[in-house]
Amino acid sequence: MAEGWRGHLEREAARFQDGEARLPEIDDPDVRQRQLTRMGNAAWGAALSSLMLGDSPGADRWLDRTVASYHDSLETAPPGSWGRYIGALKARILAGNWTAAEEEARRTLDAGAPQSESPIARYAGALSSLVVGDDGEAAKLGQELQGRDDFPRPVADAVATLAAGDDGYEAAIASVLSSFEQRDEYLEDVPVADTVMVLQALAEARGVAAELNSPLLPAAP
Repeated sequence: MAEGWRGHLEREAARFQDGEARLPEIDDPDVRQRQLTRMGNAAWGAALSSLMLGDSPGADRWLDRTVASYHDSLETAPPGSWGRYIGALKARILAGNWTAAEEEARRTLDAGAPQSESPIARYAGALSSLVVGDDGEAAKLGQELQGRDDFPRPVADAVATLAAGDDGYEAAIASVLSSFEQRDEYLEDVPVADTVMVLQALAEARGVAAELNSPLLPAAP
């Protein structure tokens, strides 16, 4: 199994390095921001693979590269590029760097995520609110996401119940994990339930993390 994860790590590291080598100059901003996003995705895939291998120091290095790539891409990104805000925030959460995660969260909130009509923006706002400790706002945004048909209901349920301190969190996060286990496709072809990992980190900080086991999650230490 470890050999499989090493293969994922090597592939993602090669994708990142290839993107870095072919990164265009700043005078081609649109191509540059898209290439930086691909690099951020590859760094994220390498970080997840490292976590699955139990290599925390290696994961931290790749998580830092994830954040740097997404930050650089946002300098010339089109409006509504909320996935990159989420990617940087998730990277800080998985690194366990809560001071940096709070900075990312406030950056996302200041960009207007909670006020946007986009469901991805509202999700970014909900995660950011959870990070900064505004569970009331996170619960409100989570409940709004529960009422939409253009956002995954299990994720909305997990966010809303976690923010509200509801006993339903355990069932909700198990449903999110189940949805990952039923997938055929994953970002960067790295089969990891990253959303579950992020929400579980937020839940652990509140002392309510669920006990979960899956081939899509790192083994418990």
